[in-house]
Amino acid sequence: MANSTSTDHDLPGYALLIAAEPPVRHPFAVTAQLPPLAALPPARLVGTRQASAVQLANPEDPQTVLTCLRTAAAAEGHLLVHVAGHLVVDTRQHLLHLALARTTARTVRYTALPWHWLTAELRHRPPGTTTVVAALAADTAVWQALVRRAQVLDGPYALYGAVQWEDRHHRPAPAYTRAFAHILRTVPATPPAHVLHEQAVEAAASDVDEAATLWLGGIAPADTGPQPPVGVPAPGTAPVAPAAALAPVVPAQPTAPVVPAQPTAALAVADPHRAISEASRAGRHAEAAAIAAACEQNALRGHGATSPEVAHWIEVRAFLAFAEGAFDRACELWMRGAVTRLMAEQPESDPAVVEAVDRAHQAWHRVTDTGRIRELGTELLSLRTRVTGSDGAREDVRQRLARLTEADGSVGAVSRT
Repeated sequence: MANSTSTDHDLPGYALLIAAEPPVRHPFAVTAQLPPLAALPPARLVGTRQASAVQLANPEDPQTVLTCLRTAAAAEGHLLVHVAGHLVVDTRQHLLHLALARTTARTVRYTALPWHWLTAELRHRPPGTTTVVAALAADTAVWQALVRRAQVLDGPYALYGAVQWEDRHHRPAPAYTRAFAHILRTVPATPPAHVLHEQAVEAAASDVDEAATLWLGGIAPADTGPQPPVGVPAPGTAPVAPAAALAPVVPAQPTAPVVPAQPTAALAVADPHRAISEASRAGRHAEAAAIAAACEQNALRGHGATSPEVAHWIEVRAFLAFAEGAFDRACELWMRGAVTRLMAEQPESDPAVVEAVDRAHQAWHRVTDTGRIRELGTELLSLRTRVTGSDGAREDVRQRLARLTEADGSVGAVSRT
């Protein structure tokens, strides 16, 4: 799966194959697909001259999987992690997990593998040396959250694969893993990761319900439906002045291409801003968000978590969320962008900081869920103590929260400090 030069090809490789089937009524049957992968020479799996491989079939304990992940993350050279199974979310923290052999709806937090564990273990590997291939199933709520980018599988790795929607009308099939293994068995040499992914998608497409399949690696799902177009601002361009009464503003088209450093293989484009705008206009919102998220990861690796470059891509994701109508997520992302800029030592009066907070304020006024209004408003009120904005902006937040408190009979007025 190496995407690099002949020198890189000479480095050793490592493959970790994880497949789990929880005790559900209609299992994904992913463990049956491990033997074809495990039968391949590890070097063929990874795409290097030498490699070793470890497989975990139906692991029961997340700590066991974590130990294997740490061993794999410490391996020299290229690493392939193949993950197959069911994605679930815990009810307390609403975090993505990979269900393991003993996972039930009530035991997710104790018996499933948190996806952020995988991300954390791979974070310190050299850029460009890690590939994650995922063949996953998810119920309606989780699948739709992935399509909307309310939940993400992104991380410090190149990500390929498929997530299939699972309910009584949609039965997932392990077609992607089967195609993946077949290609590696029959081609004379391991293709680059993005080429192998494209070939696997083409081979698997006829055996899956494409309208219920989210292809990972920049390919949008077929049933996201039309979405509003959006223009994406390029970093360094003049910010749009906040409109009166916090009316929503659509940013102008970018004026110059920006090529991110170390682009993720499947999402590498010469002009990501243009690609995002075109995808959004065509209604491929998930694709646009995936490109922006990949660029954010590249900025994170190249400039650090508290940098204007990372803040910019967070704000691009906020624009996309706003265009999609996900106003709570847009508000959250714009506030995160503002905080990132402040942590990067941009002053509270910096136009980019002010704009991010003003746009968060705009989006917050469009949120209708009471719980989210209160949750986001509390954070926005705190942020408004540093970035006051136009006259009355902080008071506007306080008054809306106070009205909410009066309406639901809650105790405790919003502090005026």
